[in-house]
Amino acid sequence: MTATVISATTVGVEARLVHVEVDTDRKLPSFTLVGLPDSAVRESRERVMAAIRNAGFQWPRRRVTVNLAPADLRKEGSAFDLAIAIGVLVAAEQIRAPTLQDFALLGELSLDGSLRPVRGLLPMATGLGEHDVYAIIVPRQNAREAAMAGGPVIYPVATLAEAVEILEGGVRIRPCVVDAGQALQAEAGSDGYDFADVRGQEHAKRALEVAAAGGHNAVLVGPPGSGKTMLARRLPSILSPPTVAEALAVTRIHSVAGLLRPGQALITRRPFRAPHHTISDAGLIGGGRVPRPGEVSLAHHGVLFLDELPEFHRRVVEALRQPLEESRVTIARAAATLSFPSRFMLVASMNPCPCGYLGHSRQQCICPPQVIERYRARLSGPLLDRIDLHVSVPAIGFDELQLGPPGESSSAVRIRVSGARQRQLQRFAHEGDPDLLCNAHMDGRHVRRYCHPLPPKAGQLLRTALDRLGLSARAHDRILKVALTIADLANADTIDDSHVAEAVQYRGLDRPVLT
Repeated sequence: MTATVISATTVGVEARLVHVEVDTDRKLPSFTLVGLPDSAVRESRERVMAAIRNAGFQWPRRRVTVNLAPADLRKEGSAFDLAIAIGVLVAAEQIRAPTLQDFALLGELSLDGSLRPVRGLLPMATGLGEHDVYAIIVPRQNAREAAMAGGPVIYPVATLAEAVEILEGGVRIRPCVVDAGQALQAEAGSDGYDFADVRGQEHAKRALEVAAAGGHNAVLVGPPGSGKTMLARRLPSILSPPTVAEALAVTRIHSVAGLLRPGQALITRRPFRAPHHTISDAGLIGGGRVPRPGEVSLAHHGVLFLDELPEFHRRVVEALRQPLEESRVTIARAAATLSFPSRFMLVASMNPCPCGYLGHSRQQCICPPQVIERYRARLSGPLLDRIDLHVSVPAIGFDELQLGPPGESSSAVRIRVSGARQRQLQRFAHEGDPDLLCNAHMDGRHVRRYCHPLPPKAGQLLRTALDRLGLSARAHDRILKVALTIADLANADTIDDSHVAEAVQYRGLDRPVLT
């Protein structure tokens, strides 16, 4: 007897349909599993055998052959356990499942027959829905996550026996239904960080408001203890809340990476990722024998914070060029070539010099100019070109810390940021590009369309800045993007000289070193 059960696996963050084909014949008892399984899939034999016995069924005293088709697609993980077990029971004629072809089965089996959650359920449920699968049987802990896909009917089960009852048409378990929009509103909230906690640093807070309004990359430059990390950690609190589509895109990546908390169905806040400077290029960009998403993908639609940017390995930092430019990273390995989304805001911090006190009002810098030049040379020109705002964060004095007024709350800043983002969405609505969401996403043709022509005074100011600083064409376009964002925050319809002047002042690292 043979049986075919529908299942799925993930390749990157995309789902691939897998047919679990089971054949039993009356030869010497054995178990053979083929179809490019990894070690976790090969070990399913012991889990499935024990689960079938402990669920009240008998392991067939026959030769059992399991094929995971297509045979040329590598299969990973333990999500095939449930499909293999059901396939064996149907092929051995221990159960009747007349509606088996209407269902997909996903889940890891424990030895006692209960189901454990698996990672990647959201992208797999989405992919199965695109293949017109009517219903999916999943572990109970994964049910809300799978239901976020909004396609197939999701049946949560706790044991192998419950899955059998559903397939045989017996006890009907109530499907899990979740509205992603309602879940996003219900679970959204503050993470406790607020701009009101930051005293002083009005210039830096204004720069981060501009960065948040236009989705721009920024680097914070200042001495130790000036509040660079404190400011960066509060940047997500002024970003506009994620849309349902953005939340689902982020959740798919975190699901594949196995980073969802137990019972978590949707990531409702924009990610904030802050890897240590000892991270490898594979950890930052993604990689492995079979590529997995790295920090740039885990920060998708959120913030990637690199503290002490010059301390990161040069090769690691330079690897950021592709994801910063293309909002996607492609990883080629012998086993596969995969692409992961990586649309994030890069926020970095650094000292102005190795000792950290260049330009400090109370501490003397001891670094010679050539040492400062070598320190800054750790960041290449092409990388700095891709960072829109170079923000000075000076040391803060006692009076500002103790006597200064409290800072403006994140909620107040977020209103202005959301208003600017709404203007940008309206501006780009007719472009027909779903990935064009803010000014930072514009390419050269968009810059020419929406930023030109400049008023004479603004154009002359930009020309002077380019000549004196020796900026590249990419830096020219980025200044215009930032100027357009500043205009959006001011509810202005066109860019004027004040907007260009503010945008130019955010190119501090392009100026020569002065000691």
